[in-house]
Amino acid sequence: MVELRGIGKSFGRPVPRRVLHDVSLHVDRGERIAIVGASGVGKSTLLNVVAGLETVDEGHVIIDGHDLATLDDERKATLRRERLGFVFQAFHILPYLTVAQNVALPLALLGRRNAEADTRVHAMLASVGLADRAHGAPSELSGGELQRVAIARALVHRPALVLADEPTGNLDPDTARTVVATMHDAIGESGASLVLVTHSHTAAASADRVYRLTPSGLVLDRG
Repeated sequence: MVELRGIGKSFGRPVPRRVLHDVSLHVDRGERIAIVGASGVGKSTLLNVVAGLETVDEGHVIIDGHDLATLDDERKATLRRERLGFVFQAFHILPYLTVAQNVALPLALLGRRNAEADTRVHAMLASVGLADRAHGAPSELSGGELQRVAIARALVHRPALVLADEPTGNLDPDTARTVVATMHDAIGESGASLVLVTHSHTAAASADRVYRLTPSGLVLDRG
C-alpha cells in the first residue's frame, strides 16, 4: 500500500537543512503504522511526502502502486481525492456547514451527490457515535466530537490509506483515548491502511508497528 525507498528531503538555501535522510518504510494494506519522534524531526514533512504534497530530493514514494515521481500535479491531486483520507490535529471542520455536510465533502469532491452518498454519510456518523448530530452545527460539538467528525469525513469515500497528523494533539487525555479507539475501530472496519504521526504514546499504542523518526531514518520501536 505504501512504500518509501531511501527518502531524502532538505529545505532552505543557500545551505540546505536536511530534514529526512534515508527513510524507508513498507505498509501493507490494512496495516496501522505509528511514527513518533521529537518535535522538529520531520514527522509532518514525512506525512506530506506520503501525500504527495512535498516532492523528495532522493528516493521513491509509491502509494497504492503509483510512483509519485511519475505523476503530474493533477494526477497526484486525483490520487489524494480518490485513495487518501486525512485527519488533522486542528480538525478543519467548516463552521458554516452542518456535521453531515462536512462529512460529505470528500464525496462531493468526487461528484457523488445522491441518496447512496447520503446513506454512506449517515452510516459513517453512526460508526463514530454521532448519528444524532448529523444536522447540527459544528459549534455545538466538543473537541472530541469534532475529531470524530473528522474521522468520519476521512473514511466516508472508502480510501485505501488514511494519514493522521497529531489527531489527538488538541484533546485532553481521556478524550484522546476515546478518539483513538474510535479511529482504529472505524479504520479497521473499512480495511484502510493507516499512517499516524504523533507525540502521544497513547495514540501510538494501538498501531501494529511503531517507528521512531530520527535524523538517520526510521527505527522500529516495537514489533
